[in-house]
Amino acid sequence: MTDPRTQLIHHPYQPPEGFAAPQPGVFKASTVVFPHVAAMRSRDWKYKQGYTYGLHGTPTTFTLEERIATLEGGLQCVLVPSGLAAIANVALALLKTGDEVLIPDNAYGPNKALAEGELAAFGIAHQFYDPMEVADLAARIGERTKLVWLEAAGSVTMEFPDLIAQARLCRERGVTSALDNTWGAGLAFNAFDLDGQGLGVDISAHALTKYPSGGGDVLMGSVTTRDEALHLKIKLTHMRLGLGVGANDAEAVLRALPSIALRYRAQDDAARALARWCAQQPAFAQVLHPALPGAPGHAHWQQVCGAADARGNGAAAGLFSVMIDERYSAAQVDAFCDALQLFKLGYSWGGPVSLVVPYDLAAMRQRWPAHLARGTLVRFSMGLEAVADLQADIAQAMAKALPA
Repeated sequence: MTDPRTQLIHHPYQPPEGFAAPQPGVFKASTVVFPHVAAMRSRDWKYKQGYTYGLHGTPTTFTLEERIATLEGGLQCVLVPSGLAAIANVALALLKTGDEVLIPDNAYGPNKALAEGELAAFGIAHQFYDPMEVADLAARIGERTKLVWLEAAGSVTMEFPDLIAQARLCRERGVTSALDNTWGAGLAFNAFDLDGQGLGVDISAHALTKYPSGGGDVLMGSVTTRDEALHLKIKLTHMRLGLGVGANDAEAVLRALPSIALRYRAQDDAARALARWCAQQPAFAQVLHPALPGAPGHAHWQQVCGAADARGNGAAAGLFSVMIDERYSAAQVDAFCDALQLFKLGYSWGGPVSLVVPYDLAAMRQRWPAHLARGTLVRFSMGLEAVADLQADIAQAMAKALPA
């Protein structure tokens, strides 16, 4: 081996072991090299006992999976390219032609669209249930129901359901329950132990795009479980679909995780402060934030999140919505959003920049929820700016577009 081209590829040097640093190393691979044929034939990609191919895991992705499982209170985790991919991974692993999935009417919109599109085309039925009425969920569970999605708080409208009663109902009926836990982020409550006595959901799906990433620059999701057999079902589908994440994206989330609790609390505090101020503004007919007394599902939020919080006042993420009074036109609401300077128009949340989105709620729900005032809904998500500056930004936009 004298040719430098070959020497560069097959260089014998190996760095010494024992290197340690605050951040784990980043391993990028499609091909994984085996020491001998016996090792190639003996390694099982389904378990973290060795490496077989980059899509099945590297030290970087294994490390992130283990840390997300710990954050969520689970035992096993798989990583996928987005939060929606996590939802799809669960659905395709557990549902087949003739089965049925139940989804709350206030669920993340693409989850509902997946049921109406691809799942329906596969012969999988779906129903949307009232998330604030456990009796409605109970009435809809039938022999074909194989999966029930839960969401807390609800997407956009921020209702907090009776999560404990929903999880108990699914367990009693023998139906697998899956929670979109992006809002809670593993911090507001333990999805696998909602009541402190082991009652919880079977699956937690999480958009790591949001709080775990924290930078608004990574797309990733996770599916976490506590049951080995359930995990294996999900992982087999994960493999067959060819789902994987890039090492640099995994590195970004690993780097952000140590600060997730600090960022979550800061954005939670900011959201509560602004929500309380917004509740005093005549232009806003209703403020939707589960930690505010009188908000839809506030008692359920207190039951689950208050009990899980060492300070006793619960955690509630960095989101809230306002219902702008119906006396203002849709054009005026759009003008209000356009007039905001610090709040940027954009989807997602959990990053350093505050965001705002106006929604056509009537087009998103089967019927107008009775607990919501009439008007136009606008959702705010907190970044890391000073609360006083964000409050001033909302005030100046109201002065321009929403005259008293």
